[in-house]
Amino acid sequence: MTRHRPSGAAARGFTMIELIVVMTLIGLLVSMALPRYLGTLERGREQIIAHDLATMRQAIDRHYGDRGAYPDRLEDLVTRRYLRAIPPNPRTDAADWLVIAPPAGARGMVYDVRDPADPEGRGPQPAGAAAPPPEAAASEAP
Repeated sequence: MTRHRPSGAAARGFTMIELIVVMTLIGLLVSMALPRYLGTLERGREQIIAHDLATMRQAIDRHYGDRGAYPDRLEDLVTRRYLRAIPPNPRTDAADWLVIAPPAGARGMVYDVRDPADPEGRGPQPAGAAAPPPEAAASEAP
């Protein structure tokens, strides 16, 4: 039995048209998948931010409960062992949290922390997080 081998262009492999069609299909698939992937990354960052903010807020509350004053700096939470480290903001890879001062008459300088990209604190909250106080919601109404 002898095998018949095609000759000419068919023997060389894929044609240019076939390669263009395949590359176009790959490009279409990537263009459909990329936005979903990037959205998933952003949601992941937001979840990390919500978790880190909740952890720092709990540490601030424990500091206030133990010492009767808010910490003077976020780093005080680490030096006094309420936190192992100040978590980095996943958007900037730096510990650049927005520090909210306590109300007048309270001791200390760190009452709350927020994401600098969300200074109003309206971003996603971790599961079980308390809703904003009613007076804050009423003051935001037009």
